Amino acid sequence: MRQVFLDTETTGLSPESGDRIVEIGCVEMVDRRLSGERRHFYLNPERRNSEGAFAVHGLSDEFLADQPLFAAVADDLLAFVDGAELIIHNAAFDVGFLNAELRRVGKPAIAQVAARITDSLALAREQYPGKANSLDALCKRLEVDNTHRTLHGALLDAGLLAEVYIRMTRGQHALVIEAEGDAVATPGLEAEMHSVDLAALNLLVLAPTADEWAAHAAVLADLDKESGGKLLWPKAVA
Repeated sequence: MRQVFLDTETTGLSPESGDRIVEIGCVEMVDRRLSGERRHFYLNPERRNSEGAFAVHGLSDEFLADQPLFAAVADDLLAFVDGAELIIHNAAFDVGFLNAELRRVGKPAIAQVAARITDSLALAREQYPGKANSLDALCKRLEVDNTHRTLHGALLDAGLLAEVYIRMTRGQHALVIEAEGDAVATPGLEAEMHSVDLAALNLLVLAPTADEWAAHAAVLADLDKESGGKLLWPKAVA
């Protein structure tokens, strides 16, 4: 299973009003493990940032003026997300901007390239109804370290989202633990275990030998001596 976690930063809130993307960050995960593959683009939006947007991401107009246009990275971006499940926090916002940029350069909509798009914000709202479900709130709730997030950054936020998503979807009652510590639920196994009638099992009871009893008694005697005669086990065994 291949997943790509994606985030964007923009000049404002509305692609319909001409706001543009200034940064894209993508992080790849394969079979619920980060692969190390990523894409990160700063972009020249060909317009000025709004004051509110600059306060969020801190990318100045002067810095962005020297960056490539979206057309220069579109093919690389589409190739990276091709066939993957795209996971985005508040997906409608980012997808709206991505599709606006793709239309400008004659490329297909992002949903036509990715296998599917999952909104992690909708997933969080379903899992934590009535609670704050911003990326910062989820990091705090799920104990993901985001102390280095002083400003929003697309690549940084995509990486944090990947960690948050893994913890949101790990499950609290997984029965199989993989070698590296990730919990993975085995469908149907728990129900199957509960259906076993333990009363029907004939358990083999092995009696200790005389030597084993003697060794056990010696250990208990030493413990009793160290405790000043307060140990209850020798009395219970007797």
